[in-house]
Amino acid sequence: MRCWSIMALLICASVASAGKYNPVLSPGDDAPKWKQLVNVDGKQNSLADLKQPIVVVVFTCNSCPYSVDYEDRINQLVDEVDSKQVAVVAINVNKVPEDSPEEMQKRAKEKGFKFPYLYDPTQQIARDYGATYTPEFFVLDQQRKVVYMGALDDSTDASKVRQHHVLAAIQAIQSGQTPELQETVAIGCRIRFERQRRTRRK
Repeated sequence: MRCWSIMALLICASVASAGKYNPVLSPGDDAPKWKQLVNVDGKQNSLADLKQPIVVVVFTCNSCPYSVDYEDRINQLVDEVDSKQVAVVAINVNKVPEDSPEEMQKRAKEKGFKFPYLYDPTQQIARDYGATYTPEFFVLDQQRKVVYMGALDDSTDASKVRQHHVLAAIQAIQSGQTPELQETVAIGCRIRFERQRRTRRK
């Protein structure tokens, strides 16, 4: 019985560490750090390199229709914030041909992306964030704590948007407050994770 009790506590602790919708992170957790991911301009990018007090991380890709629909809105977000205060960074982890680094470069040029568009072929950074959809957004404060995660806004139809979740989180941080809404459901395409091989015990 004692073993079962310990296992139950471990399971509860694991569940408690995750958010309402996110399987890994909850609001207030330290943001996972990425190191030396390559941008479409060929330069390497790390979270530690970003000096802005607020960082918006969006997991996105070329191949998802939802992500494509949000490209202009992400560019608009960049225009609406102070670039000295807020950094917006996009990360793609899909490994299908449409999401290759070459296709990412083409897409960034065609759409005039105003933000870094990074590639992680290991897919580990998306797993660390518990990201499961594209697009999926995370807002980090100056201490690099996750203060919001989920959707950019309240509608996939730009003409019907009434609440700008990410922008509201940014404004709350700048006012020294905690966002009223800290987590929402991200709506989009499933990230195409490769199955991880399990090592057999000898």
